[in-house]
Amino acid sequence: MTAALTGGDLRLIGAALAGILLAVLMIVRGRLHPFIGLLCGAFTVGLLAGLPLPDIAKAVQKGVGDIIGGTGLVVALGLSLGAMLHLSGAAAALARAALGVTGVRAAPWATLGIAIVIGLPLFFETGLVLLLPIVVAAAEAMAGPEDADRDSARLRLIMPALAGLGVVHALVPPHPGPLLAVEALGANLGRTMLYGIIIAIPTAIIAGPLLARVTTRGVRLAPPVMGDHQLAIATPALSLSLLIVLLPVLLIATGELGQLLPGLTGSTALVAASNPVVALLVTNLLALPLLFGRRLREAAIQDAVWHETMGAAGAILLAIGAGGALKQVLVSAGLSDLLARVVLMYAISPLLLGWLVAVGIRLAAGSATVATITAVGVMPGVVASSGVSPELVVLAIGAGSVFFSHVNDPGFWLVKSYVGTSTADTFRTWSLLETTISVVGLVLVVALSHVI
Repeated sequence: MTAALTGGDLRLIGAALAGILLAVLMIVRGRLHPFIGLLCGAFTVGLLAGLPLPDIAKAVQKGVGDIIGGTGLVVALGLSLGAMLHLSGAAAALARAALGVTGVRAAPWATLGIAIVIGLPLFFETGLVLLLPIVVAAAEAMAGPEDADRDSARLRLIMPALAGLGVVHALVPPHPGPLLAVEALGANLGRTMLYGIIIAIPTAIIAGPLLARVTTRGVRLAPPVMGDHQLAIATPALSLSLLIVLLPVLLIATGELGQLLPGLTGSTALVAASNPVVALLVTNLLALPLLFGRRLREAAIQDAVWHETMGAAGAILLAIGAGGALKQVLVSAGLSDLLARVVLMYAISPLLLGWLVAVGIRLAAGSATVATITAVGVMPGVVASSGVSPELVVLAIGAGSVFFSHVNDPGFWLVKSYVGTSTADTFRTWSLLETTISVVGLVLVVALSHVI
């Protein structure tokens, strides 16, 4: 393979690897925030690839601006919606109601379904913080003192919830990561949602309830470090809570119907409402009165909602903005064109290539969203030259973006803190779960490519 690559190609590959390695060392060993590490990695890639410094700076600014201006709005609105569902007790009420109906035997399947539904409109960390304390409490109550392996029984309830959050994070719009990929690659949102759901359900079953039967044996749990905090207000009705959770999905799906039936009365408004920013903004505006009632104007409630939103948004937006900078520098240096040529020369599957690029960035940077941003940024040339379905490339990249969560992933430490596993057992349970989602997801994407 290397024989067909020019000296400039090898220099570009070396520059990309060196920049990513520097970012990893700064984040993991230097304990710096990913925002700083990724920015330094972006400048390193540009300098080693031979780009003039002013051009690198412009690429960095463009990359950050593109991501914050597009995906940043979706992330921020998703975080605010998550804060409302959390602080009002709506998500907790939904989870407890579902678990109360199913009982102990079907509880793992119930937590899987709850996580998929609640996780759809939310950023991964938001869904994790919102749902895990509820599931942990339910697992504590359901695993009675007579249970011979109480900790394993609790984990068999908790792990399916993590699987549900993980699959929607990787594969199903309107989650912010897949939405970003849809926009960047020009994929059809409706088809991506349909394909994503088809792949996500069996993937979640394998990575959740089935895998948990093996990975949870003998695991011992410490008391969770983190707990749940809510406002002292009346819990909203279950029907209203479910409506708020599903409304963004319904708006987007209805908008796709409006595109298919342009003569339908009000189809223009339906199509406009399917825009993810519009869908989430409408949901936020409805969530305030429906979840908080007359108390929505109280300063304490407003302060709590927006304080929780902004605290999470700052770190997330900085990290994904820096990921956008690294992506843009890689594109400006010519990596996208290089990958397109490699695919044509060696008949590499674009689906496998997109997955591998996302896996590499995921292992290096830790963030699934940063992995998605970087991978989709260098894949448009490949998609255009190969004629592969952009919807399937979106899903392949999404699957690769969650491969093997480890110490440079904030989600790894959130799971460890909320569940109470040791570091070694977090690798054994959570990291293996994410890897299973990634590999099974890729296999199903490839299988679907032979069907459609």
